[in-house]
Amino acid sequence: MRTDDLTGVLFSDGFLANEPHPHLARLRADAPIAFDAVQGVWVLSRYAEVQAASRDPATFCSGKGILLSEIGVSYDTPPTIMHTDPPDHTRYRKLVQPGFSPAALRSWSAGVASRAADGVSMLLATVGAAGAGVPVDVVANLAVPFPLQVIADLLGIPDDDWPRFYEWSEAAIPGATDLPEDRIAELMGEMVTYLLAVAAERRASPADDVVSRLATAAPDGDVLDDAELAMFLVQLLVAGNETTRNALSGGLLAFAEHPAEWARLRAAVAEGDDGLVASAVEEILRWTTPVAYFMRTTTRPVSLDGVDLPAGAPTMLLYLSANRDEAEFGPTASIFDIARTPNHHLAFGSGPHFCLGAALARLELTAMLQALAPAVESFSSASTAPPTRSMSLVIAGLKACPLVVIPA
Repeated sequence: MRTDDLTGVLFSDGFLANEPHPHLARLRADAPIAFDAVQGVWVLSRYAEVQAASRDPATFCSGKGILLSEIGVSYDTPPTIMHTDPPDHTRYRKLVQPGFSPAALRSWSAGVASRAADGVSMLLATVGAAGAGVPVDVVANLAVPFPLQVIADLLGIPDDDWPRFYEWSEAAIPGATDLPEDRIAELMGEMVTYLLAVAAERRASPADDVVSRLATAAPDGDVLDDAELAMFLVQLLVAGNETTRNALSGGLLAFAEHPAEWARLRAAVAEGDDGLVASAVEEILRWTTPVAYFMRTTTRPVSLDGVDLPAGAPTMLLYLSANRDEAEFGPTASIFDIARTPNHHLAFGSGPHFCLGAALARLELTAMLQALAPAVESFSSASTAPPTRSMSLVIAGLKACPLVVIPA
């Protein structure tokens, strides 16, 4: 069998929107390290190889692009920290790490919990207005506004700007919107202009927010210039809400499809069992894997499980597949189990590029589960209105997810 027969479907419109996991399981079994001649890319679908490549930036570099659309593209300056390799990447991590320190995280906790409580109140108000048994869209009514309002708080900007943030964020994700390219470019320009204006204000008058920490950070006298600061702020705005939004909406759909797991979580919250809540967050992240893949490029010939990859080979790290790999997660890999342990998923990547915002995403998901559990008796799928999934090949997310929500 030609491996193109197995890999080609990965690049077809709507692959992630049409239940990809049976095909990914076949790929892991039959062609776990496969070359697609049409795209000119190697595809890694097993956990072991994806993790190994993630942890070896000297061999699998990011500087030549992290998306398939970037093969052969070069940038004057890196669009994100994800497009850098050591030593530049090391410098960037050192500069921005204070903005995501444990102390910073503790200072956000109360505000995130308050936002979660407000989000649940608004959801239940929508449920009440719709009437008993009428499905409501948990994406539009909870998963979209919640992380965007948190980001507004962290950036120290008005939370009523969050609808604009959503439009910018969607424009930044390949395949997430049907807008024409000129409109996408216009929105991206608006976002950068807005964020740099905020940064200029904070440099002149620092406050207790992430923008101020990033704009004024100067370990060893080193500071971010405007282009670098824009890079980080765009990444914070986009990645900082996309991961939480898609993990949260996908997690609620999982609970609707596995009602016993929701009952189990509710009981744990009622008993103050923070351990199961933390475990549930990790399982939601594994199950949803909001970022389906990133790409790397080999810097030298390398052998993976007996398969030889040449130097300069674009290589696709399929996190979505790796997170359902039976070799890592056992025979229950395809089961949603909120008590799963161990659970060393790759939803945040691994190695030097481990997601800077992972702690924030975990904080948000934890706060939301703790707010939802006592307030909602059950979620169930709406038979007349199935979920609508994103057509992006990068983000595994829901555009709409109507669920029947039964208040406690």
